[in-house]
Amino acid sequence: MFAVIKTGGKQYRVAANDLLKIEKVEAKVGDIVEIGNVLAHGEGENVTFGAPFVDGAMVTAEVVEQGKNRTVIAFKKRRRQNSRRKIGHRQLLTTVRIAEILLGGAKPAKKAAAKPEAKAEAKAPEAKAEVAAEAKAEAAPKEAKAKKEPKAEAAPKEAAASEEAKAAPLFKAPKGEPDDLTVIKGIGPVAAKDLAEQGIVTFAQLAKLTDKDVAKIDEHMPFSADQIKDWREQAKELAKK
Repeated sequence: MFAVIKTGGKQYRVAANDLLKIEKVEAKVGDIVEIGNVLAHGEGENVTFGAPFVDGAMVTAEVVEQGKNRTVIAFKKRRRQNSRRKIGHRQLLTTVRIAEILLGGAKPAKKAAAKPEAKAEAKAPEAKAEVAAEAKAEAAPKEAKAKKEPKAEAAPKEAAASEEAKAAPLFKAPKGEPDDLTVIKGIGPVAAKDLAEQGIVTFAQLAKLTDKDVAKIDEHMPFSADQIKDWREQAKELAKK
């Protein structure tokens, strides 16, 4: 039996045990998610269509992996206007394995994981009051101690160090004159500036990038792995000159 489901604004034809990549679903690996938007189901030529969805039909799926799609670059340029705009987008994806196709309001063999919000709302008012009272009692001695003792100077230093670590470039720029990376086809002034900010300023650096370095750039910068590999091949020829 197959079913046609709708999720993330897209439609998929699925059957039991199919592996499928859909737009991100808030769930952990191993959780069971329920997809209630079933447009059609059937077996062979016997197909039932919904209007728009089939009543009582549902598809359950197990979350296999949470990941990302490849980076998509949108580049727009206006001729003779000195106007360029580049936007990178990387869609979050969830890989699921179709578990069951349920009809007529049948219940799944495995229940879907409860959402954190639902668990929070299920707590009794008395339990909430007790937790609040305990938190207030624990906070009182800490507040009194904080008033008596001066603030430590280590905290700002640690915060500054963490900010510097976050702002550190991905690679160390070599000494000497940088190369004009815009000679490479596909690298414009904006892309060259972005690469320079991450420490890549010469043809030799681009030529020596490993696959691990390419994956690092793909993860932290708005360039796809295919783009970087193409630049690497062009840089190898330019570095020989």
